[in-house]
Amino acid sequence: MTQTTAGSCLCGAVRYEVSGGFESFFLCHCKRCRKDTGSAHAANLFSTSATIAWVSGRESVQTYRVPETRHERSFCTKCGSAVPSVVMDGALLVVPAGSVDGEIDTQPTAHICFTSRADWYTRLEDTPRLDGLPGQV
Repeated sequence: MTQTTAGSCLCGAVRYEVSGGFESFFLCHCKRCRKDTGSAHAANLFSTSATIAWVSGRESVQTYRVPETRHERSFCTKCGSAVPSVVMDGALLVVPAGSVDGEIDTQPTAHICFTSRADWYTRLEDTPRLDGLPGQV
């Protein structure tokens, strides 16, 4: 049975289904991925064999490639959310983990480009954890 993974952007304009499994799930701390996400790292699922079907909103998908690099990011033009990209001349499907609508049944494979991590990323285990927004009970 082929694994199917559904996902969408924040506004729901872009919806997709991936048929097939993922070989890896990386948390990338490189400077470009931090800029892409505005966060400590990107969280992406990778597959060389899965296929993607755009259920809706394909016309709202824009892709930006950093000139003279292999680094690219696809996003919804309506809400800016990261959505899947087919990169390396179709050889690799990259799916932002946060765009997946259901549970992801695998743990991340590895932190990559970890020496490039944000300096504030260390000591996070000491940071308080809240179940809601600050000030909410």
